[in-house]
Amino acid sequence: MKKTLLLVLMIVWARVPAVAKAPVTGVADPESLFTSPDPKLNANKQVVLHIMRDLLEANHWELADKYLTKEYIQHNPNVASGLEPVLKFFGSRKPTPIPDRKSWRTKVVSVMAEGDRVIVAIAREYPDPRAAGRTYTSTWFDMWRIKDGKADEHWDGATIAAPPAAPVGR
Repeated sequence: MKKTLLLVLMIVWARVPAVAKAPVTGVADPESLFTSPDPKLNANKQVVLHIMRDLLEANHWELADKYLTKEYIQHNPNVASGLEPVLKFFGSRKPTPIPDRKSWRTKVVSVMAEGDRVIVAIAREYPDPRAAGRTYTSTWFDMWRIKDGKADEHWDGATIAAPPAAPVGR
């Protein structure tokens, strides 16, 4: 009888959706993740550090040619390949001061490097579609291929952006 009850409870428990989950959080010092004892991997991580911090975080796109190749291959469906299209897409954003190592708005979870690839996982917050006014966190991944000291290719989880909604009343 006890075994049957235990089995029934296990089946019920397995079918109940998990309501609580651990939130995704970043580290206090994201720059500490962009290092490696291997000189080549360290150099590759440093390129990505500058992409994440100087370009994406602080919008200093005037520095982009230091970190991205002219041929930069972009696998995000919203941005064309090449340095010029990337600058056109991001370049109009207002620059802000480059943050110190513990003041990033971007919440970096992990940085991994192998060969010529560097992967960065960050925490992202989204509106909860099940509850107005609530949010949840998830993980976003970016990956770069480094060639001759610059990022030459990029992948992420982006999907095609929806067109802007038409104004109400038209």
